[in-house]
Amino acid sequence: MSKPLKSSVQLYRQRMKRKGLVRVEVQARKEDVALVRGVAAALADPFREAEIRAVLRDVVPSPAPGSLKALLAAAPLEGVDLERSRDLGRDVAF
Repeated sequence: MSKPLKSSVQLYRQRMKRKGLVRVEVQARKEDVALVRGVAAALADPFREAEIRAVLRDVVPSPAPGSLKALLAAAPLEGVDLERSRDLGRDVAF
């Protein structure tokens, strides 16, 4: 038996993956569909992507971290004293 050919959908997804694009599904109100598509198109445009990202980062707050590890990684540590005194505990006689 011969090996089946890859479907056109598989080939398309491979091309998109090589370009660094992924498929994202979102739900939006009917009146916002054109806006969401416009934002996605602007982000995919290499000439406008940096400007659009900067504007979106200023306007749209980033979501809160989901885990304690992510929260600690995002926390600013400027001015926090991370040194502590060395406490050897109490003397124990054997």
